[in-house]
Amino acid sequence: MLLLSIVIGIAWVFQRKTKKKIEMGQTERIDQRDLFAICNYDGRIVYENIIEATENFDDKHCIGKGGYGSVYKANLSTGQLVAVKKLHPVQEDADMVNKKQFTNEIRALTEIRHKNIVKLYGFCSQARHSFLVYEYLERGSLAKILGDAERATEFDWIKRISVIKGVANALSYMHNDCSPPIIHRDISGSNILLDSKYEAHVADFGIARLLMPDSSNWTSLAGTYGYLPPECAYTMKVTEKCDVYSFGVVTIETLMGRHPGELLSSLSLSSSSAMQTMMLKDILDQRLPLPIAEIYGAVVSIVKMAFTCLDANPQSRPTMKHVSHELSSHKPFFIESFHTVSLGELLHGGKVLK
Repeated sequence: MLLLSIVIGIAWVFQRKTKKKIEMGQTERIDQRDLFAICNYDGRIVYENIIEATENFDDKHCIGKGGYGSVYKANLSTGQLVAVKKLHPVQEDADMVNKKQFTNEIRALTEIRHKNIVKLYGFCSQARHSFLVYEYLERGSLAKILGDAERATEFDWIKRISVIKGVANALSYMHNDCSPPIIHRDISGSNILLDSKYEAHVADFGIARLLMPDSSNWTSLAGTYGYLPPECAYTMKVTEKCDVYSFGVVTIETLMGRHPGELLSSLSLSSSSAMQTMMLKDILDQRLPLPIAEIYGAVVSIVKMAFTCLDANPQSRPTMKHVSHELSSHKPFFIESFHTVSLGELLHGGKVLK
């Protein structure tokens, strides 16, 4: 019996050592491909790599700052580039707000699988640091591209049309294909990120809401000034039509090359002579040549749809599913002359034929 016990003990020790060697070998092979593939093995490795890559979140690695966090570019030991959003250190009374936004973003992004929505790789929540790790998108935000004259001239009409369609597809997916539906509530030029191929990715879900069927879905005012719909002045109820209005603003911003503040102010005076006689070509980004004939129709279709999304009455705005379908349908629009058509004629008939 003693001899048998010794033999079994030796075999058990040998088996443990062999298994450990195999597991270490698997970890090393995985580590060479993708650091995030080993999160289930040892999250500390990922954490330490991020701290090392950002030099403990040194400002020189910071690529953007938002309301509740700063974003850092991290080049990990495997050569993988990621974006890390680290929550700002806050006072105790504001800590609950930041934690809610932190958990909101995690909840929303773990429910989403869409090519036009930023990918969440993982997150860390501890006393020292709280951060989220995303895919790194090379070209940064839509707002930054439009604000840079050199980059804006490279951002041609075909690329801009593709970005607008990508954002429409992402919002349609969130509103109609997620259960419960997800309302972003902060669609803006700063929260649309572009990859190396100018593919749009909706980001920053810190104030997103999941529309629960058994809830009133009332909330406090939140979002970016200049993109909020007019009904936010008198109601706090969250609906998908809030995102529709913000999409309309981002669309016009993309075509104009700047935020359309003055144009939005004039919408309530749509019957005025100034609005009626404003030329379509004059609201387009002057840093680019006018669209070529082959994409006249696409630009006209997008402008008409954007102004429909900006309707002051939420019930009159289309759904994002309708917008996405219309922008992808390639329905032909014909105009007598792109150079001479006014916004009044475009929006209320006249020279524009469908």
